[in-house]
Amino acid sequence: MALDEESPLVDQIQAGNQTFNHGRDVHILSWAFLLIFLAYGAAQNLQSTINTDGDLGTISLGILYTSFTVSSLFASSVVRMLGSKNALLLGTTGYWLYIAANLKPSWYTMVPASLYLGFAAAILWVGEGTYLTSTARSQAIDHKLHEGTVIGHFNGLFWGIFASHQLVGNLLTLALLKDGTEGSTSGTTLLFTVFLGSMTLGTVLMAFLKKRDGEETEGERDSSLSFYTFLVSLWRQVVTPLCDMRMLLIVPLIAFSGLQQAFVWAEFTKYYVQPSLGESGVGGAMAVYGAFDAICSLAAGRFTSGLTSITLIVSCGAFLQGGILIWLLNYSEPTGVLSIVCPLLIAAIWGIGDGVLMTQLNALLAMLFKHNMEGTFAQLKLWQSASIAVVFFLSPYISLQTMLFLMLAALILSVAGFFFLVLKVEKVFSNHDS
Repeated sequence: MALDEESPLVDQIQAGNQTFNHGRDVHILSWAFLLIFLAYGAAQNLQSTINTDGDLGTISLGILYTSFTVSSLFASSVVRMLGSKNALLLGTTGYWLYIAANLKPSWYTMVPASLYLGFAAAILWVGEGTYLTSTARSQAIDHKLHEGTVIGHFNGLFWGIFASHQLVGNLLTLALLKDGTEGSTSGTTLLFTVFLGSMTLGTVLMAFLKKRDGEETEGERDSSLSFYTFLVSLWRQVVTPLCDMRMLLIVPLIAFSGLQQAFVWAEFTKYYVQPSLGESGVGGAMAVYGAFDAICSLAAGRFTSGLTSITLIVSCGAFLQGGILIWLLNYSEPTGVLSIVCPLLIAAIWGIGDGVLMTQLNALLAMLFKHNMEGTFAQLKLWQSASIAVVFFLSPYISLQTMLFLMLAALILSVAGFFFLVLKVEKVFSNHDS
């Protein structure tokens, strides 16, 4: 049973066993995402400071996540048609184009690039969730391992390596834009040229992924579907999951995971880091955020094996984030050494919270919804991207205190829904066992 916590993950292959070690693909996928997102993540953090003409940078991000939200509605059908590996390769093209647009930023380059990246990002992330879950299941079947433990371990490994993109990307930005050269054309041109090189390497690395079982024939079969059949498939992938009470109870937690990410990008750096550490300190704080995000993701993945462990880990993460939100509601700018320590400490705790949510949400969805992986991960990115877009568009019009109260309310609602889900699922299994 997928939710039982039993046999530990064993990485050894017994003598004479000819099955494939799928951990190789997880490492390739993880490092490819690191190379792509160390560029994109750092570029995203810079948008509000380097593309300030008419708030081009901030507005382009709002457009991007709006496109991401809309594209998530049909991303599952595209991934099912292409296969997860081809979807991953297609998705990288949007990130490459967005970085290239930053070499000549204008409304004519950034807006189209943002629109396309929204589409490509939806394809990429649905492909990632589908590919990673399929890989974990193959590993569990081939090596007779506990499925929940393998899913938790693979998600922890992926998100741990992926989360370090904030650390690597921001340190690279600090190195190439030192001495306040972020406003100079030569400094940003060099930076985004290096970013393009990193993204190209990540895309090449992703080409070495092994196609998952059945993708070759599935892609050919789905490509010949009629438009009517495509619409039926789209309805099944997008609407059907929302008819499941379990998904409806998870949606608030998914939305909060997007809210807390956008809050860090748009509000935390602006109101808490920059006043204390200055413009150059933003990169350092985000590097701390990324480091703790990576460490927590690896640790959380190691301890994830079923619903009980997920419940404990999510509860700890929610407690930490709730404490930070209450602290920020009563925050006053510290002086002396505390002016350096406090923003970095908050960044570290936010990183821990993000690491908890990303690993546990992906593992939970993979365990609960086995028969509609594309549609399930489309729901994940749909609600995350929608909440991120809301923060980018709403933040100029509401006060910081209002934003914090909304975040705290969203956290309480999402945790309540999650606990109700846990009780509902445990009751189903206890009735089944009896």
